[in-house]
Amino acid sequence: MSDATEEMSLDELREEIEEIDRELVELIARRTYVAGTVARVKEERDLPTTDESQEARVMERAGENAETFDVDANLVKAIFRLLIELNKVEQRESR
Repeated sequence: MSDATEEMSLDELREEIEEIDRELVELIARRTYVAGTVARVKEERDLPTTDESQEARVMERAGENAETFDVDANLVKAIFRLLIELNKVEQRESR
């Protein structure tokens, strides 16, 4: 493979990562919007901000999805823990 071919494929790979990153941010935005809606429903029904059984189900699904896609489960769970914590902070601040 020549240097020009390697550079071209590297650029293409970087473009693909850039597109994936944009999609990840879009998915985080969608998740955050839905979580905000959940927070409003909880507030209307005077439910607690934290639901540990729901959080456990989310973490269990995250682990299962990590296995399905052959991704490090610890990494995936760490990302979901962060998303859950950020949602809880937003819920507390909005009350």
